Amino acid sequence: MPPVRVLVVDDSVVVRKLLSEALASTPGIQLAGTASSGALALAKIPQLNPEVITLDIEMPGLNGIQTLQEIRKLYPKLPVIMFSTLSEHGAAITLEALSRGASDYLAKPTNTESLACAMEQVRSELSAKIFALSGRDRQVAVGTRTIALGKHPAGSSRIEILAIGTSTGGPNALADVIPRLPERFPVPVVVVQHMPPLFTRMLAERLNAQSRIPVHEGEQGRALEAGQVWIAPGDYHMTVAGNRQQAVLELNQDPPENSCRPAVDVLFRSVARIYGPNVLAVVMTGMGSDGARGAAQIRETGGEVFVQDEDSSVVWGMPGAVVHSGCANKICPLPEISQEIVRRVKLGRAQGTAGAVAAPE
Repeated sequence: MPPVRVLVVDDSVVVRKLLSEALASTPGIQLAGTASSGALALAKIPQLNPEVITLDIEMPGLNGIQTLQEIRKLYPKLPVIMFSTLSEHGAAITLEALSRGASDYLAKPTNTESLACAMEQVRSELSAKIFALSGRDRQVAVGTRTIALGKHPAGSSRIEILAIGTSTGGPNALADVIPRLPERFPVPVVVVQHMPPLFTRMLAERLNAQSRIPVHEGEQGRALEAGQVWIAPGDYHMTVAGNRQQAVLELNQDPPENSCRPAVDVLFRSVARIYGPNVLAVVMTGMGSDGARGAAQIRETGGEVFVQDEDSSVVWGMPGAVVHSGCANKICPLPEISQEIVRRVKLGRAQGTAGAVAAPE
């Protein structure tokens, strides 16, 4: 298989050199070229035919957002990885870029003491994203319609918590699902989105402004309440503790799992332990397999697992791993996930309270 061709766009000579050297040292990736501005990048794309672009956010002339918008007009499916800073401003602009069609992002290295460490950090993180977004890790599509899977189809147990795990492409997927959940949603919602600190808080604030139910970043000791969404903070695992009558959030910095902190598996194991058969889990777009083992534990305790389908996923790694492990009850295209969640939460609830859950818009 030929190497993945990558175009690096950044106005900084140092960053272009860092990325170029990192990519050149990675088997299976070829540096197609570099560009020091958005305008130059747009001129080079038809000449170099890159399969993936890395794009700086802050540039003179056409900035990253403006360049991204032009790329999306001309090349709607060309993967673009935004290169941003680990700052509040960087997080806000990155989330805006993702909402405008960026495929993923990478935070610039914060370790300025060692160039070797910075290069290795960029090489490992960026190469994994490039391979996933270029389709080199692509799995066979299962289909686009909602289908039931597994030996035991969706049952009628009363759902008492909704747990969601996602990664690459997740902010947009969450923006499609969470705002469609109705007011008076009768169960708490806990979410792991693979993101660093600051980014998760900004994501929660952004979703809160768009949604009919409150969305917060997770807090130590916070009691879970129906109709509230909690997103695991960056660099902290989030779990549910206590019991189903008095469940609380707990945060820890135990070692990463699946190279992730927060990790979906950690959250899923905890909800399976507390809620047993009364869990509905949803695994959406993301690279890797985080969530697959946790989904297996949810199924073992009688809970249910829905996954996003391949066609609507930016990367089908996480949901695909759940499907291939045989732990998915349903595969749903993204536009149908919210209605499937609401339908399932309504199922098994008392007839008199079912009317409190309205169909999503």
